[in-house]
Amino acid sequence: MSDVSENRSDGREAGRILIFDTTLRDGEQSPGASMTHTEKLEVAEILDEMGVDIIEAGFPIASNGDFEAVKEIAERTKNAVVCGLSRAQPKDIDRAGEALKSAKRARIHTFISTSPVHMKYKLQMEPDAVHEAVIASVTRARNYTDDVEWSPEDGTRTEHDFLCRCVESAIKAGATTINIPDTVGYTVPEEYRALIEMLIARVPGADQVTFSTHCHNDLGMAVANSLAGVKGGARQIECTINGIGERAGNAALEEVVMAIKTRGDVLPFATGVDSARIMRASKLVSTVTSFPVQYNKAIVGKNAFAHESGIHQDGMLKHTQTYEIMTPESVGVVESSLVMGKHSGRHAFAEKLRELGYELGDNAFQDAFRRFKDLADKKKLVYDEDIVAIVDDEMAHADDRIKVVALTVIAGTGGPQKATITLDVDGHQHTAEASGDGPVDATFKAIKSVIGEGPKLLLYQVHAVTAGTDAQAEVSVRLEEEGSTVTGRGADTDTLVASARAYVSAVNRLALTRGRTKAQAATGL
Repeated sequence: MSDVSENRSDGREAGRILIFDTTLRDGEQSPGASMTHTEKLEVAEILDEMGVDIIEAGFPIASNGDFEAVKEIAERTKNAVVCGLSRAQPKDIDRAGEALKSAKRARIHTFISTSPVHMKYKLQMEPDAVHEAVIASVTRARNYTDDVEWSPEDGTRTEHDFLCRCVESAIKAGATTINIPDTVGYTVPEEYRALIEMLIARVPGADQVTFSTHCHNDLGMAVANSLAGVKGGARQIECTINGIGERAGNAALEEVVMAIKTRGDVLPFATGVDSARIMRASKLVSTVTSFPVQYNKAIVGKNAFAHESGIHQDGMLKHTQTYEIMTPESVGVVESSLVMGKHSGRHAFAEKLRELGYELGDNAFQDAFRRFKDLADKKKLVYDEDIVAIVDDEMAHADDRIKVVALTVIAGTGGPQKATITLDVDGHQHTAEASGDGPVDATFKAIKSVIGEGPKLLLYQVHAVTAGTDAQAEVSVRLEEEGSTVTGRGADTDTLVASARAYVSAVNRLALTRGRTKAQAATGL
């Protein structure tokens, strides 16, 4: 692995843009996107490897789970700054400082709302009290680290004079990064650029700190606003893998990085991100959050480098640059290969996994290899996408309390359809049978008879991993219970088995989301 850390800086070089990834904090606040402790560590590791400058690892006060995740990420991260979020409250800041104390490079990110609507209705505080809280919170955070970031929540709807006052005080109190969040995705590029320029021009000491963008995508302009902010003088962009985040999401890391890399003529900047690792990061985040990437998603979507139109195909055959402004390889997309089959051994399988960017422990490797051999017995050709689906499925379900052991389904035109399922629940097997309006309905009802009624099915979606009638099916299931929404995924050559695995995966994730605290829900940057 190349040393991606050697080009990292403090963000004040003229053309150097710091990438601040908040997938593990803001991204995880997406309804249904909760990650296990192990999954958070895996995501943090790949972010560090690909050259992300700052990893916002979580919100330590939110829960013991968040605290432990931030703490372990701080201990394990080799190159990136590890950041913890805190409200402008002493207990939040102290908890963040405790979680980060073992980090090689630590940052505390503290925030408070500054817009009139937020101060009046959310905080129920007067502007002077908010201003005092800014000073107190940054001052307290400086007791733990000299790298402190301050954010005015709903900054783009904050009155300019008050925003300048708060930013100036945050800088005087010791903040080294000033982030301006477009919390509700309200601004437009020209307006956001002007806001950054105004702050840099008006606030004393602005030339001594790094200004940052944090844009949400409610109007579909998060990336455009972020890049406009950079043109206005910001030198840090806050973003997430696949653009996940609350509501319509955040600025997408892959889009920001590749826009800068591809359009150097109008964006004369550079990041330290190894773009060839983007696709692997995208797939990992999609897997652990169970959030499918839309086919036409820029950079990482399945169709991002696909050409179906005859005119486009003709142009591509003559010269790839007729319709491709970047190469698939530049973001880590590789052509499908057919070198694996039922005669492939463990060594060849291990080499293929390394080629695809996976490093598995012994137990996980053995489970993945067993499923690969089972698949090779069923399919004539095994594609890279098949192996990715197998490994991602194994990783997604590794820590599940409930697992699918066996499924038998009777279906046909005669009806009714019946399903018999055996589930392993905390080491004990339970079998149930149910009838339904179709085999999928019967399967889900059988699962419910084991786990109990409760979740409401919001989405059931199937797509083929590769072409052909022997392709693996990848199923997404979205469930809702008492206001919590989660998505589960499963893969198998049998669509009904994949469906059962996806439903059970979602049920396992519901258990994780029930522990979300009010403090966690309060983070709205």
